[in-house]
Amino acid sequence: MSADKDSAPRQRAVNPVKNFFAGGFGGVCLVFAGHPLDTIKVRLQTQPRTLPGQSPRFTGTFDCFYKTLVGEGIRGLYKGMAAPIIGVAPMFAVCFFGFGLGKKLQQKNPDDVLTYPQLFAAGMLSGVFTTAIMAPGERIKCLLQIQASTGESKYAGPLDCAKQIYSTSGIRGLYKGTALTLMRAQEMRRSVTNLSVPRILFAGGMAGIFNWAVAIPADVLKSRFQTAPEGMYPNGFRDVLRDLIKEEGIGSLYKGFTAVMIRAFPANAACFLGFEVAMKFLNWLLPGV
Repeated sequence: MSADKDSAPRQRAVNPVKNFFAGGFGGVCLVFAGHPLDTIKVRLQTQPRTLPGQSPRFTGTFDCFYKTLVGEGIRGLYKGMAAPIIGVAPMFAVCFFGFGLGKKLQQKNPDDVLTYPQLFAAGMLSGVFTTAIMAPGERIKCLLQIQASTGESKYAGPLDCAKQIYSTSGIRGLYKGTALTLMRAQEMRRSVTNLSVPRILFAGGMAGIFNWAVAIPADVLKSRFQTAPEGMYPNGFRDVLRDLIKEEGIGSLYKGFTAVMIRAFPANAACFLGFEVAMKFLNWLLPGV
């Protein structure tokens, strides 16, 4: 084998069904590891602009964390977690299923080595697959995460939130922000099979950091759009982008950056490790599948 092939990423074909179940387990690991800082991220991203002479409710990541913990207790950091927990297993299952399918569609033979552009294309396909499940869950999660910080108690829980959205806006209300969710979801996923646990954790953590470094502007726009009152942004995320830059400057697209970066490494490391552990178990349980 040539040096070029030796240096190429060794991405062997994996059964998409195994990817489905292992991805679901990895997603649950990500939620448990990352939800507290996700709550902080969303609250910072949706914090309204203050008037001159007025102090913001949260001055930064650590101030938001402290005030949430003191004011609402540890449960405040886990507001809205039921929605992603309900949706994350099928969401990540479908995501990794899509990634496995995307790789398989590009391989003429099971042992074909995929190039980085082919892996990127497979990752994009996984993002398309997940958006149908992700968008409603993200909408519900964000609304529940911000209601306590605004002093409102409009929703009793995720099911009540979904019912109220559906009763006022129909199915389109639940899928508000789908385009932005899709933009944020287009990330490259990599297999880290056969690496040691420390290397899996490092690879997963770094993947999370690099992904969020690109995805955070879309995530800020998504959070603002999904939590805005109905009719506030009639032209969608273009209105959100224009208003944010006009009122708060280009830096507003990186609100919650510190919380995102602190969360990215452990949450994605947990996701990758959970995925690999589940995949090894499935390969042991069903070696011929």
